[in-house]
Amino acid sequence: MQPIAPLMIEHRLIERMVRLMRQDLERIRANILVDPEFAFVDPVFIDTAVDFLRVYGDRCHHGKEEEILFAELAPKELAPELKKLLDELIQEHAQAREYTKELVKAKENYLRQEPEAVKQVLHYLDKLTVMYPNHILKEDQHFFIPCMAYFSAAEKDALIEKMWEFDRKMIHERYEEVVSGIENRRACHLEPHK
Repeated sequence: MQPIAPLMIEHRLIERMVRLMRQDLERIRANILVDPEFAFVDPVFIDTAVDFLRVYGDRCHHGKEEEILFAELAPKELAPELKKLLDELIQEHAQAREYTKELVKAKENYLRQEPEAVKQVLHYLDKLTVMYPNHILKEDQHFFIPCMAYFSAAEKDALIEKMWEFDRKMIHERYEEVVSGIENRRACHLEPHK
């Protein structure tokens, strides 16, 4: 198995979530056309999509790309067009994080019934659902396969093993963060106010 196979399999699940996000975007737009006052944003869906993008899309998937594949490519003499593409992919990962952060803010603005919040939600849903398919296409068709030529068979085997180990550790890391976050919030509420 090539080390890019698990990454490409993960892309298929990300594409499915992005399609669901696009459906939600179109639903909100359709509601606006019928009655601009009835532009219901489903905060539970937004929270679910954001959790998916942050944990699966970014921490798990981009984590393996950046911390393993891209890191192993860093010392290699990449062809200029492949190096340029690598830099673009890293920038797109950062852009996805920013769009996701802004989607959360837009959803919070919606819950506070702030003006323009629905437009903000639509804007960031649109940005994410346009960016991800283009990004995935770039990786699948233009980056992953050519970059495999830079690795020996032994290096490819080591990459796969690092990716499996990354996945095994990630679930523990994720839920350590969940428990620590709850503990920290509770500690803040128990501290005496000065």
